[in-house]
Amino acid sequence: MKKMDNTTRYERLRERYMNGDLDRRTFLGLLGAAGAAYGVVTPYRAFAQDVSQVRFDGWGGVVSEAFRQYAFDPYTAETGIEVVDGTFGGGDEYLSRVKASQTGEYNIAHLSGVFDYARYDNLGLSSELNEDNIPNLQYVIPKLVDVFRKVSGGTLSCVPYDYGTTGLAYNRAHISDEEMQEKGAKILIDEAYKGKIAGWSDWRTRIWFASLQTGQDPNAAEDMDAVWDAIRAHRDLSLKYWTSGAELMSLLAEEEIYVTEGWSGRIYALQEQGHDIGYYDPPNGYGWQECLFVLKGSPMEAAEELLNFMLAPETSIAVAEGQNYPPALDPNKVELGEKIPTLPAFDPTGTLDGLTFADPEYWNSHEADWSKTFGRVQKGY
Repeated sequence: MKKMDNTTRYERLRERYMNGDLDRRTFLGLLGAAGAAYGVVTPYRAFAQDVSQVRFDGWGGVVSEAFRQYAFDPYTAETGIEVVDGTFGGGDEYLSRVKASQTGEYNIAHLSGVFDYARYDNLGLSSELNEDNIPNLQYVIPKLVDVFRKVSGGTLSCVPYDYGTTGLAYNRAHISDEEMQEKGAKILIDEAYKGKIAGWSDWRTRIWFASLQTGQDPNAAEDMDAVWDAIRAHRDLSLKYWTSGAELMSLLAEEEIYVTEGWSGRIYALQEQGHDIGYYDPPNGYGWQECLFVLKGSPMEAAEELLNFMLAPETSIAVAEGQNYPPALDPNKVELGEKIPTLPAFDPTGTLDGLTFADPEYWNSHEADWSKTFGRVQKGY
């Protein structure tokens, strides 16, 4: 009877939330209280009854804080399954860990870009989700789902979760909106700001912006000598390469730098904190989507259970508001509230036609060569 009582309680709480009688945070709080009071037996507990924990690895900082507060803790209260979360500073770093690990040691990762999905699939690290266990997938923007299906032959190893852009962040006390719009990506190689420039130590990002600086299509650059020259120019003018979102925010907040490329949600967080930091997406700027990828050897039913919980509109919206990146939810199917439509990169149409995404085949076909070359350039060669 306890299981039925708790199920009924959950459904009543959900009905009150959907009717507008509870806000999202109150709903999630009561959800967690219900799990604690009633012995963590809920509809979600139908799967994964022998699994005690799932490991999740993500980007740290405000992103991980949002996941912990609005997704992991309520999920644990609902299911009794602990979410052990780790962090990484970049996709290459995390992949190196996975390749050196035992199968099953890592479970779910917050990966960035279809090119990451493709290389995990090519390395035999992908799983196959049972989509019947993830009914909330129906709320996701179709375009975000379809690009993954094309890579893995129609099946999925992940669910899309959020999207954003890597644009230009600048201190308005030193750089005007007009100057930024006039110079665009070339401001990152402007000698007037030597020592006050920075950039992410990621080879793809460096090549993307160098392509823009040399007037080339980032998904089809032909003059790579010009690209590498632009990367060297940026390196020589930069104070440093940053390696995490937290470091990016600190450099801008402390005014150690005046301009860098940056992640849209992190810049929005700085603006929320009162810093006069501008954000500009240049033409052909770097658009990306992130997914929750389930690695081969993971406890699949528990992982699917967590993904479904995280895709529930009330959870996904709360996480999006916490991390400042638009959710993968289709605005034509889900009412997203007041804050999300104000976030950088948000597309009210759900088509994402205004964003330029990295071509996974193009980037992955050059990874071995370009990542090695950037490693040498980064060291001063």
